[in-house]
Amino acid sequence: MSERIPVRVVVVTMYETALDTGDQFGEFRLWVERLPLPERVPFPYGFHELRHNPEKGVLGIVSGVGTARAAASVTALGMDPRFDLSRAYWLVAGIAGVNPHEASIGSAAWAEWVVDTDLACQIDAREIPADWPTGYLPLGKTRPYEEPVDSDGAHWAYRLDPGLVEWAYRLTAEVTLDDTPALQEARVRYAGFPAAQAPPRVLKGDAVSGSTFWHGELLNRRAAEWMRYWTGGGGRFVMTAMEDTGTLQALSFLARAGFVDLRRALVLRTGSNYTMPPTGVTAAENLAAETHGVYSGYYPALEAAYRIGRVVVDELTGNWQRYEKLLPPG
Repeated sequence: MSERIPVRVVVVTMYETALDTGDQFGEFRLWVERLPLPERVPFPYGFHELRHNPEKGVLGIVSGVGTARAAASVTALGMDPRFDLSRAYWLVAGIAGVNPHEASIGSAAWAEWVVDTDLACQIDAREIPADWPTGYLPLGKTRPYEEPVDSDGAHWAYRLDPGLVEWAYRLTAEVTLDDTPALQEARVRYAGFPAAQAPPRVLKGDAVSGSTFWHGELLNRRAAEWMRYWTGGGGRFVMTAMEDTGTLQALSFLARAGFVDLRRALVLRTGSNYTMPPTGVTAAENLAAETHGVYSGYYPALEAAYRIGRVVVDELTGNWQRYEKLLPPG
């Protein structure tokens, strides 16, 4: 077997249109065109072919939408004998729903905590006891948010290296994000939500992850409480996406086998749509308006994921002698 290709950074995106470039925008296109990622690499045991920039040492993957595809694709890449990923940094960069209590669409959040929302028990909302705040409860419990929290919290909560997250945030905190007329128009509707009405910004904020796209005030409240429950109050729900727990589960297993370094993982999510409607609009009405591809912050969120992520990628690859063996100081 030929010598393995050393990789400095793996950029993980979740979806793309068929051509990667020149057609409709997905999460991968800006990386392919601008970084760029010129080399196509066949990847038959993953969701989508890989892209590679050998000069920079950057490998790009489209994991597929949902936790199952993400876990399978990242595992396949981690075990691919063509690549040496032992010192690679992993950057998840994609769009998400944003909690209007915490930030506005077009904003970018670096997550320290990622919490799984798929593993749970659920009772239909029409049948829950009157004194329950939700019909969603932890596995093995008889009430929502029942204490004590399961001691094996790793099934539900992943904590990324706090120092690396802080470093990435500080590196990008002052980057200017697009504030388009469409974003401004969408923000105006969120009267009474100061964070939602502010211009896009870079922040540290945590993510819930599950394969069901949800929307509405009550589910938004549940996501915030679910984050609080599983992190002991340490996490703050800002973004919701579909794949990150699948990706992090795969990286956890790969790290245990010595293929990757889990401490080098970063999750960057950017707000393409609010997770609940503005006052006076029903959840169903707002969800219908936020169909895929026309999210109110879709294109600015794609741009933010690339623009903020690119700063980190350039710093890591441009100063590889500093970061190859030692993580950036937090």
